[in-house]
Amino acid sequence: MTYAELSTARRWLLFALVITAGILNLVDRQIIAVLKPVISKDLGWTDNDYGTLAAWFQGGAAVAFLFTGWIADKLGVKWANPLGVAAWSIAAMLHGWAQSTVQFVMVRVALGATEAMGTPVGIKSIAAILPPALRSSGYGAMNAANSIGAILAPLAIPLVALSFGWRATFVAAGMVGILWAGIWLVATRGLSLGAPARTAPVAAESAAATPDRYGPILTERRTWAIAVAKVLSDATWWLMLFWLPDFFNREFGLSGVALGVPLAIAYSGAAAGSLLGGGISTRLLQRGYGVNAVRKGIMLCAALLVLPVPVALTAHSYPLAIAIIALTLAAHQAFSTNLFALIADVVPQEKVGRVTAFGAFSGNIGGLVIAKVAGLVLSAGLGYLPLFGFAAISYLLAIGWIQLLVPVIRTVDGPPGAREIVPAH
Repeated sequence: MTYAELSTARRWLLFALVITAGILNLVDRQIIAVLKPVISKDLGWTDNDYGTLAAWFQGGAAVAFLFTGWIADKLGVKWANPLGVAAWSIAAMLHGWAQSTVQFVMVRVALGATEAMGTPVGIKSIAAILPPALRSSGYGAMNAANSIGAILAPLAIPLVALSFGWRATFVAAGMVGILWAGIWLVATRGLSLGAPARTAPVAAESAAATPDRYGPILTERRTWAIAVAKVLSDATWWLMLFWLPDFFNREFGLSGVALGVPLAIAYSGAAAGSLLGGGISTRLLQRGYGVNAVRKGIMLCAALLVLPVPVALTAHSYPLAIAIIALTLAAHQAFSTNLFALIADVVPQEKVGRVTAFGAFSGNIGGLVIAKVAGLVLSAGLGYLPLFGFAAISYLLAIGWIQLLVPVIRTVDGPPGAREIVPAH
């Protein structure tokens, strides 16, 4: 069954469930970050221990990205959705019973690997549910769901932990996911909802590539332009995602419920940046500006907006720090949106999926490295200055690398902006 055979009511019910799954994906991932001060005190974790856990999570996700798209293609979205959500929900619940560092490493790897189902399955789901004319809006809503999850997590998680404890918080979040899987199965009863790869948007293939298919793209300069830029820029994103609650706790003494508002405001910046970065580039291209000037111009502006992030360390009040962090996250999303759109500009359509997959893999490797480095730096007593210093220049290094390998962006397979890609965070 295709989107044309769905009733309007069922189509929008399924779309709402897909968006909700994206929110659950982010919330389950963020529990450990939001509750880090409490969990660390209870279990005696050092910053290095936490950095190790974050690195293992990223490693699990990075490797899984090479396989989860294949799973989604084989099962179809009707079954891949409940399988993915139920799998990562069970992994989240297991955190509630983990006692040792080794056990936490195991459950973090499991969570990272299973949550890698989220992006390819979500994109394939939208392709199966929505007609082509509505898919761009659907992709935008799906990408915004990540930011919504990041906003909701610091507001809801501390309240649950305060009432029931941090272990019960993991279990409760997992139970919501299991409930979601049941609702999806009921909502799709009688539907096949197959989403063949040929009808899915290019990013739906992002994790479907197998190693023997990577060879042809790894010899191309544009592949490495994207990959290294993703390593540099995503490292800052993952630094903020994993360590921002600790930053506010360390610098301003905020913990528990008090973390909710500043973190929600900061990630609201990410949502705004995603919408503005995509919207402005689309408008400029429609007005006839060249794709080279638009892509690089927006990415350069975004890179410059990140430069003040070390000032957050000298802020005398956390509202100023929040504003600076929110600006940084907004700039990242604007940069990331145009970086992925750059793939659609310069890569032939038959290779876009593989380049996107390699870019997502590379970004997760950047997250893995920065997670471990952050733990080592903070354990050594060096504070956040070296980390924020790297963040300040990481996007300039990325745009400089792109300029070196792709001096002039020339579109292939159609006019500028003809194809769109969803950031794979």
